[in-house]
Amino acid sequence: MKALLIKRGCSAVVLWGAVATAAFFLTGLGDSDPGRSILGPSAPAAAVAEMNHELGVDRPLPAQYADWARATLRGDLGVSYLDGRPVAEGLGGRLSVTMSLVGLSFLVVVGASLLLAVLAATGRAGVDRAVQLLSLVSHAVPAYLIALLLLAVFAVQFQIFPAFGYVPFTDSPGGWLVSMTLPVTAVALGGVAGAALQGRGALIDVLDADYIRTLRSRGVPSRSLLLRHALRNAAPPWLTSLSLAFVAMLGGAFMVEKVFALQGIGTLAVDATISGDRPVIMALVLLTGGMVILVNLLTDLAQMWLVPKARAA
Repeated sequence: MKALLIKRGCSAVVLWGAVATAAFFLTGLGDSDPGRSILGPSAPAAAVAEMNHELGVDRPLPAQYADWARATLRGDLGVSYLDGRPVAEGLGGRLSVTMSLVGLSFLVVVGASLLLAVLAATGRAGVDRAVQLLSLVSHAVPAYLIALLLLAVFAVQFQIFPAFGYVPFTDSPGGWLVSMTLPVTAVALGGVAGAALQGRGALIDVLDADYIRTLRSRGVPSRSLLLRHALRNAAPPWLTSLSLAFVAMLGGAFMVEKVFALQGIGTLAVDATISGDRPVIMALVLLTGGMVILVNLLTDLAQMWLVPKARAA
């Protein structure tokens, strides 16, 4: 098991590096002109060329990559082309906003999807129909449209929740929760529906298995069948759907941040992409790519722990 953990961990690190390398060369193939972005459209060509030389973007792309990789391994993410601030400094405050949004949304997805899956699979016809309808709606309507609808109804029409802004948890836990309610609902809704539907299907299959019928015929209580046998064996598809939901929520959070004027990394990503701020773009690739790879790794490990035969996969 230890060797397997080391193997999976090394594979995750290699994949992370491959994603970062591909992103660096893809961003370098574009027609971005950071010198022009910094100095403005009216700047003389000589000044723009000098600025690009200072930034090192006029060098061959492999040489730029080597410099970036060495600096990144030292923990230096570089300096933003636009404001001249260290990238790590610019990410600091924004990261807490996005992690609050995505982290809380993920917790909601885990708890709500598990509850709905169990209720739908154990004969609650109303819950079953609601889960299928919710899944259909959430796949048809993107997160940012759900966010706009929630904003119009609960913030503008009824004024139950604030329309914009973020309250740090350290300032007011209650205010933080209130400010996160609508954004989290918009981000988590699709994940809850998808994971609940997958969990429902897997749980129904397990509950119909021969060994479950045998245990039931021997008088094993339904509660014990569900908690000790069915949930464990139905978990792998549900865990996979959770990892996919996390990726979708990360992308949805970027758009929802714009709707609710949350100053997270989603807003930063949009601005950096438009302006061609490569140091910021690469830092975001490392951050988001690392989170996705880590979640997938944890999902694999959880599946191997719950179902030992998955270790051979």
